[in-house]
Amino acid sequence: MPRKNIEKYQYYDKIKQYFTLNFFWANCSELGIALSDDWEQWNTDYTASLADEVHIDSKILGFSQTDHYFPRDRSDLLNTKVDDYNNMIGTVLDGNDAPDIYVNYSWMYGRDQYKSSIDHAENLADPALSLDLGCIRDNILLKTEDGTLPMVPVFSNTYGMLVNKNLFEKEGLKVPTTYQELVDVCKAFQDKGYANPLMGFSQKETTSILTLTAYPYFCSTVAKDEEAVKKLNSLDASAGEYMRPTLEKISQFMKDGCVDLGACGKIENNYEAVILRFFEGDVPMMTCSGDTLSGTKKRESRSEAFIANPFTYTFVPVPMADEGAVFLDMSNLQFSVNKKSANLDMANEFMRFLVSSTKLNEMAKNKGLMSPTKDLSFNSMYAAFGEVPESRILSPEEIGLTDDAVIQLRQAVYNVGTGKMTIDEAVAAYGIFTQ
Repeated sequence: MPRKNIEKYQYYDKIKQYFTLNFFWANCSELGIALSDDWEQWNTDYTASLADEVHIDSKILGFSQTDHYFPRDRSDLLNTKVDDYNNMIGTVLDGNDAPDIYVNYSWMYGRDQYKSSIDHAENLADPALSLDLGCIRDNILLKTEDGTLPMVPVFSNTYGMLVNKNLFEKEGLKVPTTYQELVDVCKAFQDKGYANPLMGFSQKETTSILTLTAYPYFCSTVAKDEEAVKKLNSLDASAGEYMRPTLEKISQFMKDGCVDLGACGKIENNYEAVILRFFEGDVPMMTCSGDTLSGTKKRESRSEAFIANPFTYTFVPVPMADEGAVFLDMSNLQFSVNKKSANLDMANEFMRFLVSSTKLNEMAKNKGLMSPTKDLSFNSMYAAFGEVPESRILSPEEIGLTDDAVIQLRQAVYNVGTGKMTIDEAVAAYGIFTQ
């Protein structure tokens, strides 16, 4: 066997070992990584022989394209799922069967109950590890007080709206890029007989249309005010005033008649129901998160309306500000390496393999999620976000807002938007809203 092919086989064997690591997953879909770029150049004779030994089932890891690059036996990949991941991860990390690589979240940082999840994490910013962190958008990398990096984003997320491009073309309208344009286009669609030009999930505040439109706007109002962020995070009662501009905006949004919450209330959940309602084909714009967007492709074949009358759609930021939309750039699934892992060298080698524009982009494209890399042009569905000026690209990680502060904002916005509270009442209630 030529030396070059021997080295390739050894490389394959090494990669195979990486995926026998103990991965500890949250309650989410298995990860997908396409290795075709690494393997397609192999000598045909040797790939043929390897096909007998290795195989990939797309249902196992969400892989696409090639079908002969991973172990046939699912047990070779030791991934563990638990329902109560957030509360269990610390216990598992302290146990005898601790994972080598595990899922982590930025919002866990700074919270005592999740301290173990952060303390067990290796500093992935250590130059000795040689991770290509430069390929990842800097604003979604967790900023810690000591400058360490306990986790790296594998996917990112944002809020926006699905747009039925066929309806815009049919009615001779342009996709809005400013708040006034949004109001005007909603009115134009209504005048043309569209009852609900803009819809979204509204039954719960967490990912309601009110949160998805107001939260990016709110971030833009406090992004450069460190004192405001400090008070908001400490749940200082006086910090409620920092919400006022956003509450005024959402109040005006409802008065402008863009949204019928009664119609939105018929959408039963923020995922499949949102997608299937949009696929009915009579809604020009539908707010959702990147997570929801990732499920659209698979559900095209589940919608009788879409099958009968397919249309072209895209995903764009919601323009709630007069100067244009804010791209709220958020980390999604993140990986940490257990610094006490018995397979630390192997785990770090896997991270070096994974953290690259090519791998992260391919993985995100396969799953329909937003990539954490600096290049968003590879996926046309997210291209509009790559065109947002840098001054309007904001990240909670960079701003420093905690999840506790965001919960208060969401509750205030929801109560004002649904008419349950006045703006003054919601401002005064800051710090005492409950989940």
